[in-house]
Amino acid sequence: MIAGAVVLILVAGGTATAMILNGQGSAGEASDAPETDVAAEPIVFPEDEPAAAAGAQPCTTVTVLSSLENSEMVSRLAAGYNAQPRDVDGTCVTVVAKKDKSGLAAEDAAESFKNLPEDQRPTVWAPDSGSWIDIARNTGGGVSVPDEGTSLGASDIVLAMPGSLAAAIGWDTERPTWDEVFAAAGDENAWTDLGHPEWGTFKLGKTSPLIASSGQAALLASYGSAAGSVSELTADQITDEAVTAEVRENELATSHYMATPEHFLWHARQSEDKGSVADFLSAVIVDEKSVWDYNRGITSRDGITRTEGTPPEEKLVPIYPSDGYYVSDNPAVVLNGAWVDETEAAAGQDFLRYAGTKQGQQIVRESGYRDLNGELDPLAAEVGQLADEPGALPFPGSKVIRAAHDAFRDVRKRAEVLFLVDVSGSMEETIPSGKTKLAAAKDAITQALGHFTPGDNVGLAAFSSVDDGPITPGLVSPVADIGDTRTDFLDALGALRPIEFTPLFAAVDTFARERAADWQADRINAIVVLSDGKNETATPTITAEQMVANLGELHHSTPVLIFTLAYGADADVAALQSISSATGAHFYDAKVSDVLGDLVTSF
Repeated sequence: MIAGAVVLILVAGGTATAMILNGQGSAGEASDAPETDVAAEPIVFPEDEPAAAAGAQPCTTVTVLSSLENSEMVSRLAAGYNAQPRDVDGTCVTVVAKKDKSGLAAEDAAESFKNLPEDQRPTVWAPDSGSWIDIARNTGGGVSVPDEGTSLGASDIVLAMPGSLAAAIGWDTERPTWDEVFAAAGDENAWTDLGHPEWGTFKLGKTSPLIASSGQAALLASYGSAAGSVSELTADQITDEAVTAEVRENELATSHYMATPEHFLWHARQSEDKGSVADFLSAVIVDEKSVWDYNRGITSRDGITRTEGTPPEEKLVPIYPSDGYYVSDNPAVVLNGAWVDETEAAAGQDFLRYAGTKQGQQIVRESGYRDLNGELDPLAAEVGQLADEPGALPFPGSKVIRAAHDAFRDVRKRAEVLFLVDVSGSMEETIPSGKTKLAAAKDAITQALGHFTPGDNVGLAAFSSVDDGPITPGLVSPVADIGDTRTDFLDALGALRPIEFTPLFAAVDTFARERAADWQADRINAIVVLSDGKNETATPTITAEQMVANLGELHHSTPVLIFTLAYGADADVAALQSISSATGAHFYDAKVSDVLGDLVTSF
């Protein structure tokens, strides 16, 4: 371990290189000048040294909080460590792995995990990039987050494309620059000019830079490309007006943002199962490990629970842009908060020691990551089609990371969003918190509204019906600049009351058509449906099958994403899933207050 720095071993053209990530994960105002490559001999990983016998019980518990992206690797490292007897300060040790989204974990770390009881706070934090350590330290977490990090392994952040699309544009054999990537994404005739009008427009997927490391990398690459060098990006360039204007233009090519790479890849697989992955995705910026997962048939609908199925017919090809690509270094730190006693800290350090052993690094490779010498498991490299290409870059220093985060709300693609709320009679029922379902939904929407900024167009509609009457109350706050209409929106939201029936299918069909008629090419067009019940009307209306068919037709010409949220035991999960899937959006099956904050990262 090196104080004040993270050591990351990268592979460039097959040569191992040690990168010292000065200032990343540091509270200091590190220089944002380019880093220096330091030649290094390959590491000889030591053998693990378990204890002759386990220490006394009760065991010391070491809770390791990982990102969603590296959670499988961390869980497997924990299992490997727990499989051998351990004795730290006379006690046995049990490592428990937990996970959360990178950005959310960084927010919690910045506040010393104050929302958790002390006995549930992590001992070790292992985000997938040192940039999150820096963010946590520089937003108040310096008291509990050290500026030392130990890399567990690495994963390059690449442009992943379906193989046929990569071949059609020639990027499978000739690596593009980021300029060429963003230019293609912004060209509405990119595929038509290459003889493939059936693929529609170039659909570039990104995760949110406020939530995921791949989103950070995408935003930084856009800034670097606009500024003239991805490898030499500075904080001053991020605030330059000309650079900002070009990045804002680049962001217009984003289909929409999602919280994790798994969200995008799940939808890509669903699209392939329906006919063609190109209907949903042309390219997405993700880590190599996610490409390996996808190509071997592992997907995740919610970004948390992983499902293993058959491999896709069309594999993804990782593209390593020729002017540089960032690397997730997966650092781990033993937290020094007051809740971590000396024995727990020592046990946490012993777990990190294990991760760097021969046995630990084998687990890293078998989990789809590059080890600390940059080596991949041969099977992972083959299935993921992963390569050793020159141009691997550490994330830039702290000033650059913070500047990019601060700038995102200004440069991101703007939103055109309608909240569509179920106000059927069942919304009057109470939930465990003591609130009614409708009151909880109102609270969640109010909180979510804080994500939107002036320039985002946001509206509100609600649906129910009396007997066989029309949808009511309908549109109660027009879709307009929330900077001007926030007060009116909140007044309309507060006035909503439960009515009677649940014309779910008719409401979705009606408002999808209305939003499609007002579709804005330079915005993320979406509807957020909140419902606790099944379609129920006095007399039959549109069927589920016809609604889904209509949504599919609209999606090919004027795509309006329809995100659906089910809450309550009576929600028609299958119907809500079919609505979101038909539009390439996401379904959430959780309490409204828990998921809306995650959902709005898509805008």
